[in-house]
Amino acid sequence: MNDAHYCVELCNISKTYPGSVKKANNNISLCLRKGEILCIAGENGAGKTTLMKILCGMETPDTGEIFINGKKERITSPLAAKKLGIGMVHQHFMLFPEFTVAENIAMGEEPRKYWFFFDEKKARYNAEKALNTHNFAVKSAQKVKYLSQGEMQQVEICRVLQHNAQIIILDEPTAILTGQETRSLFKTLKNLASKGISVILITHKLHEIKQICERVAVLRKGELAGVRDTADIDEYEIARMMIGENYTAECEKTPERINTDAQAVIVFDNVTVRRKGQKRPLLENVSFQARRGEILGFAGIGGNGLGVIEAVLGGFLHASGGKIFNKGKDISSLGIRALRKQGLAYVPADRLRVASAREESIEENLIINRRDRFFKKMIIDKNAAREFSEQLAKDYSIDGANVNEKAAFLSGGNLQKLILAREINLLKDYIVFSEPTWGLDIASSNFIKKEIQALRDRGTAVILISTNLDEILSLADRIIVMYRGKTAGVFENTGAQVKSDIGNAMQGIGIKE
Repeated sequence: MNDAHYCVELCNISKTYPGSVKKANNNISLCLRKGEILCIAGENGAGKTTLMKILCGMETPDTGEIFINGKKERITSPLAAKKLGIGMVHQHFMLFPEFTVAENIAMGEEPRKYWFFFDEKKARYNAEKALNTHNFAVKSAQKVKYLSQGEMQQVEICRVLQHNAQIIILDEPTAILTGQETRSLFKTLKNLASKGISVILITHKLHEIKQICERVAVLRKGELAGVRDTADIDEYEIARMMIGENYTAECEKTPERINTDAQAVIVFDNVTVRRKGQKRPLLENVSFQARRGEILGFAGIGGNGLGVIEAVLGGFLHASGGKIFNKGKDISSLGIRALRKQGLAYVPADRLRVASAREESIEENLIINRRDRFFKKMIIDKNAAREFSEQLAKDYSIDGANVNEKAAFLSGGNLQKLILAREINLLKDYIVFSEPTWGLDIASSNFIKKEIQALRDRGTAVILISTNLDEILSLADRIIVMYRGKTAGVFENTGAQVKSDIGNAMQGIGIKE
């Protein structure tokens, strides 16, 4: 398979994780050309990320060979991959939250002055240059922990590009980007490819495959289902290769009449959130009601208050002004545990660090919020806990789940199903979803969307927070747009007619500061 115009050749790669009976990768052979944008497509759990982790030195294959620019290489670590000019932007961020944007971008190649000391000024200059080159609005002096999910993604991209990688792997890079941010990213990637840099894009978004990639390699159940030129294949054929059956379109939203007489379950009354020393509040005088039998959607570009809304609802931040009520009871000062007892069900945007304990078993993740149910005479009833978790895994189609296995072995879609199963099982009268289908494939996304709609139909008050406008339009009954921490507009979801108005509000058009 050695050919001078291939910069990467993966030959007969196989990988099985300890404790798992399934092969994550099974005898995969694949090539990447110089200056090409290649898409790796497939459902969650198909083996896409595992294959790319092998290429960037984060995993070691059980069998197979890797050639870089025609030379056989043994890539045993990310550092070894970096020396070969390989960089990866991960779906779940590899950033240090307490460090600044500039420090994260410089990580591993920190500029020095007087040989020993970190040159902060030069690091900021380099970071600002990289951010401006790619039209990213993040500031180099900001701490990463205060950034939105979309802004963190931008920092990850800049960090890899800053290190002059010649082979760049991006794992679901547009999962939490707006349409404008995605177009800007694609422009950057095409420009890089024109300069001879090779790009591998892991995605499950069918329209992106046709839009950005020259070839698509489809994985299914750990095996290579085929490699095709995107000019010769349509979205339906790609979907058939991915899932082994005809493509099923996403759930469509049918606009319904809003029941304005339904009980208000959650009420924000002029809620303001302000950090000490900041001139502009994170949230400013935000008021809304989430009613029974309704999906209330929050839309906006990352960094405009969606993450703060989530943090306040989840008990991670408290209002510095205004009140929050749950069925008339003031819950403004309640913390996470108290909100849980009060009735909060919550599916966070960060399913790895906030919503799950990946090194614990699937069973432990399913029962973590209700362990007291299984205690008898101060000893946990292991049989009852096992029976409960196995039934829950079955009910929510957590694919192939042995509840003894670590949650880390689950794909993104199955991990989200686990979180959903646990939260719905605890549900009282309201639930908060943040970026619920971020990074999920067609089947998993549709499953989650149908569950959200079913909750609404059962009379639950559903609060949906998402930077994905299409997701909001497909699910929400009412939509609140956030801009710079304020409510920029409230819209009843009438479908396509309102999309333009919402898009304008997300960009602050027509809003007086």
